[in-house]
Amino acid sequence: MTWEYYLALAVTLIVGFGLGLLVLNTISKKNGEIAREKSSRLIDEANRESANILKTASLDAKEEYFKSRKLFESETEKTRDEQSRRTSVLDQRETNLHKKVTFVDHKEAKLEKIETSLKEKEEVLQKDKEQASLIVTKQQEVLEQVAGMTAENAKQTLMDNMLSEAKLAAAKSLYEIKSETERRARKDSQNILSLAIHRYASEHVAETSVSVVDLPNDDMKGRIIGREGRNIRAFELSTGVDVIIDDTPEAVIISGFDPVRREVACIALRKLIKDGRIHPGRIEETVEKVSKEMDEKLNDIGEQSCIDLDLQNVDHRLYYHIGRLHYRTSYGQNLLIHSKEVAALCSTIASEIGLDPVVAKRCGFLHDIGKATDHEVEGPHAEIGGRLARKFKEKPFVVNAIEGHHHDIEAISPYTWITSAADAVSASRPGARRESFDNYIKRLENLERIAESYEGVEKSFAIQAGREIRILVDSSQVSDAESALMSEEICKKIEGELEYPGQIKVMVLRETRSVSYAK
Repeated sequence: MTWEYYLALAVTLIVGFGLGLLVLNTISKKNGEIAREKSSRLIDEANRESANILKTASLDAKEEYFKSRKLFESETEKTRDEQSRRTSVLDQRETNLHKKVTFVDHKEAKLEKIETSLKEKEEVLQKDKEQASLIVTKQQEVLEQVAGMTAENAKQTLMDNMLSEAKLAAAKSLYEIKSETERRARKDSQNILSLAIHRYASEHVAETSVSVVDLPNDDMKGRIIGREGRNIRAFELSTGVDVIIDDTPEAVIISGFDPVRREVACIALRKLIKDGRIHPGRIEETVEKVSKEMDEKLNDIGEQSCIDLDLQNVDHRLYYHIGRLHYRTSYGQNLLIHSKEVAALCSTIASEIGLDPVVAKRCGFLHDIGKATDHEVEGPHAEIGGRLARKFKEKPFVVNAIEGHHHDIEAISPYTWITSAADAVSASRPGARRESFDNYIKRLENLERIAESYEGVEKSFAIQAGREIRILVDSSQVSDAESALMSEEICKKIEGELEYPGQIKVMVLRETRSVSYAK
């Protein structure tokens, strides 16, 4: 308790006693003297008590004061020590900073001396450079007078010589590398391809779709035409083909771009001729029936083809498109036979190089599946085939082989390259495809034109139906190394400008003649 408390208590007691005396004085005046004596005693006691309280409060207050003072002095001492320590640290930092400033000033002075020295040396060097330039200019003038050509001409001559030597060296290296690579690769590739071709021996002549319907007699032509041509119009409308009736005895020609429709028309017409009842109603009924039978036949052909090749897990919806290939041709080559041939070649090649022959066979068989609908859907057949294969849940590498067998997209597996090689072998074998005479002559002329556009070529000859070109060069203008380089350049130009099945062999021939005279 503080002294204020005791002081308040004492004041309260004094006031209380005063009030008590007043009350006693009011209540009983008779006992005034007794009350005075008692009050006097009480006042004395109160005074003594208050004196004691004041004394105690004073002592407590002094004790509290001394404690607070001691605490204040202790905190002040700590603050003073901390301030002293910080002052010492600042003094030390100031000393270090002063030393650093002195060191930097010394360095700056030293650098100024070095810079002054460098400027002097640079001036001397510049003078030496100017003198050297004058000397070089004089020497160059002397050399130009001696050589009889300017510096630019000499530089250009040197560059031309170096470029010619570099080209020659590159051509020699290219020839050596190419020869070594071809020597190693030719043996393996020839063995594999020859083995694949021998294992799959097919007919050399591709079958052709026939669109001629034989008639029992010429009177049947009139019945086919009908009164005022109603029968033939109903037939053409139902089948989507053109019926050509000319002077050919006992035959009718069916013309149409869709081979399946053309086949449906041929079968329907034969059935109508056999039945003898030819009128628009019967024609529509027969064509509809034959169309359903054709769809079933296409499915059967596709399913049987997959069974013959032992292809598993082929979506049944794909059988229809496979069957349509039986009625499609490319350059006269039946596409279903071509697909089977490519499948067999892919299987053999894959077996020889350690890959899965079943997967390769599947890629080869389906590679041209897009041609079954390419006349109905826009886009290249490889892209259409990829969409079909993806739709019917074929694996990604099979889809890639279909889309990339003409190198339209990047290959993601070796099966794409195998499919491309087998397709080229099947398409380029003798008798596989027909080509018009005009296109044949044009390709030969383009080959010879490209070869004769190079300097140093005397004559060129396209032989073997345009699959090989032999080029005669002037030995005085073209060296052996340059002839190797020329063959590479001609190959690249042919690849960029011409379209052709398979590959074209480019052979550059350089004849060296040594002539001397005996006298």
